[in-house]
Amino acid sequence: MNWFEKLNTYFPIGEMKLQSQFESLLSEKEDLYFKDEGEYHIVMYAEFDSFLFIDFLWVSEKSRGKGIGHQLMERLKAKNKPIILEVEEINPEDSDTERRLHFYNREGFRHATSIVYQFQALAAKSEMRMDILYWSKEEIEETEIYKAMRKVYEQIHSYKAERFYGYIPKTVGEVVRIQTKKTVQ
Repeated sequence: MNWFEKLNTYFPIGEMKLQSQFESLLSEKEDLYFKDEGEYHIVMYAEFDSFLFIDFLWVSEKSRGKGIGHQLMERLKAKNKPIILEVEEINPEDSDTERRLHFYNREGFRHATSIVYQFQALAAKSEMRMDILYWSKEEIEETEIYKAMRKVYEQIHSYKAERFYGYIPKTVGEVVRIQTKKTVQ
Protein backbone atom coordinates (compact mmCIF):
# COMPACT_ATOMS: atom_id res chain seq x y z
CA MET A 1 0.00 0.00 0.00
CA ASN A 2 1.29 3.47 -0.78
CA TRP A 3 1.09 6.39 1.66
CA PHE A 4 -2.22 7.69 0.31
CA GLU A 5 -3.88 4.28 0.49
CA LYS A 6 -2.74 3.91 4.12
CA LEU A 7 -4.23 7.28 5.06
CA ASN A 8 -7.37 6.66 3.02
CA THR A 9 -7.92 3.27 4.65
CA TYR A 10 -7.53 4.59 8.20
CA PHE A 11 -9.13 8.05 8.16
CA PRO A 12 -12.82 8.65 7.52
CA ILE A 13 -13.62 9.81 3.98
CA GLY A 14 -14.98 13.01 5.47
CA GLU A 15 -11.53 14.00 6.69
CA MET A 16 -9.51 13.05 3.62
CA LYS A 17 -8.23 15.18 0.78
CA LEU A 18 -8.06 13.83 -2.74
CA GLN A 19 -4.68 12.38 -3.65
CA SER A 20 -4.33 15.02 -6.37
CA GLN A 21 -4.70 17.81 -3.81
CA PHE A 22 -2.10 16.19 -1.53
CA GLU A 23 0.31 15.84 -4.47
CA SER A 24 -0.28 19.42 -5.51
CA LEU A 25 0.41 20.69 -1.99
CA LEU A 26 3.59 18.60 -1.81
CA SER A 27 4.90 19.76 -5.19
CA GLU A 28 3.65 23.34 -5.38
CA LYS A 29 4.07 24.27 -1.73
CA GLU A 30 7.23 22.25 -1.06
CA ASP A 31 8.51 24.92 1.35
CA LEU A 32 5.31 24.75 3.40
CA TYR A 33 3.69 21.29 3.16
CA PHE A 34 5.60 18.11 4.01
CA LYS A 35 5.26 14.34 4.15
CA ASP A 36 7.31 12.43 6.74
CA GLU A 37 6.96 8.77 5.82
CA GLY A 38 8.51 5.67 7.29
CA GLU A 39 7.74 1.99 7.33
CA TYR A 40 5.36 2.40 10.28
CA HIS A 41 4.21 6.02 10.07
CA ILE A 42 3.05 8.91 7.91
CA VAL A 43 2.86 12.53 8.99
CA MET A 44 1.45 15.17 6.66
CA TYR A 45 2.11 18.63 8.06
CA ALA A 46 2.56 22.28 7.22
CA GLU A 47 5.35 24.35 8.71
CA PHE A 48 4.48 28.04 8.82
CA ASP A 49 6.86 30.69 10.17
CA SER A 50 5.22 30.79 13.59
CA PHE A 51 3.50 27.40 13.96
CA LEU A 52 3.14 23.82 12.69
CA PHE A 53 -0.09 22.24 11.56
CA ILE A 54 -0.44 18.45 11.63
CA ASP A 55 -2.80 17.53 8.84
CA PHE A 56 -2.57 13.74 9.26
CA LEU A 57 -0.68 11.47 11.64
CA TRP A 58 -0.84 7.73 11.02
CA VAL A 59 1.00 4.96 12.83
CA SER A 60 0.49 1.39 11.62
CA GLU A 61 -1.81 -0.65 13.80
CA LYS A 62 0.87 -3.27 14.55
CA SER A 63 3.26 -0.52 15.70
CA ARG A 64 0.92 1.38 18.01
CA GLY A 65 1.89 1.46 21.65
CA LYS A 66 5.61 1.25 20.85
CA GLY A 67 6.41 4.95 21.17
CA ILE A 68 6.49 5.83 17.47
CA GLY A 69 3.78 8.48 17.80
CA HIS A 70 5.60 10.00 20.77
CA GLN A 71 8.89 10.08 18.85
CA LEU A 72 7.18 11.81 15.92
CA MET A 73 5.68 14.38 18.28
CA GLU A 74 9.05 14.98 19.92
CA ARG A 75 10.61 15.67 16.49
CA LEU A 76 7.90 18.20 15.72
CA LYS A 77 8.09 19.78 19.18
CA ALA A 78 11.85 20.18 18.70
CA LYS A 79 11.09 22.78 16.01
CA ASN A 80 10.11 25.08 18.91
CA LYS A 81 6.85 26.27 17.38
CA PRO A 82 3.28 25.84 18.57
CA ILE A 83 1.64 22.78 17.01
CA ILE A 84 -2.00 22.80 15.95
CA LEU A 85 -4.22 19.97 14.78
CA GLU A 86 -7.86 19.00 14.34
CA VAL A 87 -9.61 16.03 15.91
CA GLU A 88 -13.11 14.76 15.42
CA GLU A 89 -15.34 14.67 18.45
CA ILE A 90 -15.42 11.36 20.30
CA ASN A 91 -17.69 8.89 18.59
CA PRO A 92 -18.73 5.93 20.80
CA GLU A 93 -19.01 3.79 17.66
CA ASP A 94 -15.37 4.49 16.68
CA SER A 95 -12.87 3.66 19.44
CA ASP A 96 -10.06 5.29 17.46
CA THR A 97 -11.57 8.72 18.11
CA GLU A 98 -11.08 8.29 21.86
CA ARG A 99 -7.60 6.76 21.41
CA ARG A 100 -6.46 9.70 19.28
CA LEU A 101 -7.70 12.23 21.81
CA HIS A 102 -6.09 10.31 24.67
CA PHE A 103 -2.77 10.23 22.75
CA TYR A 104 -2.80 13.99 22.14
CA ASN A 105 -3.73 14.69 25.76
CA ARG A 106 -0.75 12.57 26.89
CA GLU A 107 1.45 14.61 24.56
CA GLY A 108 0.38 17.83 26.31
CA PHE A 109 -2.11 19.14 23.76
CA ARG A 110 -4.93 21.38 24.97
CA HIS A 111 -8.35 22.14 23.52
CA ALA A 112 -8.82 25.57 21.98
CA THR A 113 -12.25 25.83 23.56
CA SER A 114 -13.04 29.30 22.19
CA ILE A 115 -12.67 28.20 18.55
CA VAL A 116 -15.66 26.87 16.65
CA TYR A 117 -14.50 24.88 13.66
CA GLN A 118 -16.96 23.49 11.14
CA PHE A 119 -14.65 21.36 9.01
CA GLN A 120 -15.64 21.37 5.37
CA ALA A 121 -15.04 17.87 4.02
CA LEU A 122 -14.57 18.80 0.40
CA ALA A 123 -14.19 15.28 -1.00
CA ALA A 124 -17.30 14.05 0.83
CA LYS A 125 -19.22 17.29 0.22
CA SER A 126 -20.17 17.40 3.87
CA GLU A 127 -19.33 19.23 7.06
CA MET A 128 -18.47 18.12 10.56
CA ARG A 129 -17.67 19.81 13.81
CA MET A 130 -14.06 19.25 14.82
CA ASP A 131 -12.08 20.31 17.85
CA ILE A 132 -8.84 22.26 17.59
CA LEU A 133 -5.99 21.07 19.79
CA TYR A 134 -2.70 22.83 20.30
CA TRP A 135 0.63 22.34 22.01
CA SER A 136 3.04 25.10 22.88
CA LYS A 137 6.15 25.25 25.00
CA GLU A 138 5.12 28.76 26.07
CA GLU A 139 1.78 30.32 26.89
CA ILE A 140 -0.19 31.23 23.77
CA GLU A 141 -3.51 33.00 23.44
CA GLU A 142 -6.29 31.15 21.68
CA THR A 143 -6.69 34.18 19.42
CA GLU A 144 -3.29 33.24 17.96
CA ILE A 145 -4.49 29.67 17.40
CA TYR A 146 -7.59 31.10 15.71
CA LYS A 147 -5.46 33.21 13.35
CA ALA A 148 -3.31 30.17 12.59
CA MET A 149 -6.35 28.03 11.78
CA ARG A 150 -7.58 30.69 9.37
CA LYS A 151 -4.22 30.42 7.56
CA VAL A 152 -4.47 26.62 7.53
CA TYR A 153 -7.91 26.73 5.99
CA GLU A 154 -6.94 29.28 3.36
CA GLN A 155 -3.53 27.87 2.42
CA ILE A 156 -3.94 24.12 2.99
CA HIS A 157 -7.53 22.88 3.21
CA SER A 158 -9.03 25.02 0.47
CA TYR A 159 -5.91 25.07 -1.72
CA LYS A 160 -7.11 24.90 -5.34
CA ALA A 161 -10.32 23.35 -4.03
CA GLU A 162 -12.44 24.39 -6.99
CA ARG A 163 -10.01 22.66 -9.34
CA PHE A 164 -9.91 19.42 -7.33
CA TYR A 165 -13.47 19.20 -6.02
CA GLY A 166 -15.44 21.12 -8.62
CA TYR A 167 -16.90 23.75 -6.34
CA ILE A 168 -15.86 26.79 -4.33
CA PRO A 169 -15.47 26.04 -0.62
CA LYS A 170 -17.03 28.17 2.08
CA THR A 171 -15.16 31.27 3.17
CA VAL A 172 -12.80 31.05 6.12
CA GLY A 173 -15.22 33.16 8.19
CA GLU A 174 -17.95 30.56 7.66
CA VAL A 175 -15.71 27.71 8.76
CA VAL A 176 -13.53 29.07 11.60
CA ARG A 177 -14.93 31.35 14.29
CA ILE A 178 -13.83 32.45 17.71
CA GLN A 179 -16.23 32.82 20.58
CA THR A 180 -15.77 35.44 23.20
CA LYS A 181 -17.86 35.66 26.34
CA LYS A 182 -20.05 38.29 24.70
CA THR A 183 -20.02 37.52 20.97
CA VAL A 184 -19.25 35.06 18.27
CA GLN A 185 -16.98 36.43 15.53
